[in-house]
Amino acid sequence: MPNGRYSLHDTHDHVLLGEERFSCAPGPAGWRYVSKTYGPDGSTLGTTDLTLDSRSRPLRLELRAGGWQVRGGAVDGVAWVRTDAADPAGEHAAEGHDRAHGFTGSSPAFLIATARLLRLEPGAKARVRLVAFTEPVLAPRTLDQGWLLETVATHETDSGPLLVEQYQVADLETGEQQIVHLAGDVVLSAAGIELEELASPPNQWPTEYYG
Repeated sequence: MPNGRYSLHDTHDHVLLGEERFSCAPGPAGWRYVSKTYGPDGSTLGTTDLTLDSRSRPLRLELRAGGWQVRGGAVDGVAWVRTDAADPAGEHAAEGHDRAHGFTGSSPAFLIATARLLRLEPGAKARVRLVAFTEPVLAPRTLDQGWLLETVATHETDSGPLLVEQYQVADLETGEQQIVHLAGDVVLSAAGIELEELASPPNQWPTEYYG
């Protein structure tokens, strides 16, 4: 079960925003990622709990940040409920639904989830519609991204060969692009994200679609 730590930075001025401590592993449903995010002062900023099914669709999502909570999953697209911590009974909960393919947000978990959902071959590209939840209030916003799997390279490590995928990811509304490097179920680097610690090798997804 990989567990480790990502550092999170502002994508414009590179100021340290905090860190995310995570663990992830395949499970009975498919794959699960659990994390806590901390500010530079050590305060807890939020949590992420994402479970994917065997086809890498979001079976269950739970986010907490800024006194807000979101629970969601794949239901004819994606559906979610957003509640305020000051409203534990959920009397004023806001429900949402979109014919999107999945969820996204600041956690590296969502980059892994989207890449595995698309299952691209090297050189292939796809357009994907996602619902984003942005800290600190976890307000939903629907966006379209373009994903291109540029290369897949094999790197020799002490624990054996490691497949590293390089993606180009673009926000199709703003045109902003980033490069994402993935190895199995771990993000090695992305815009504002750096892998700082990893206690065990990543779990490799099936690789038959690499040809």
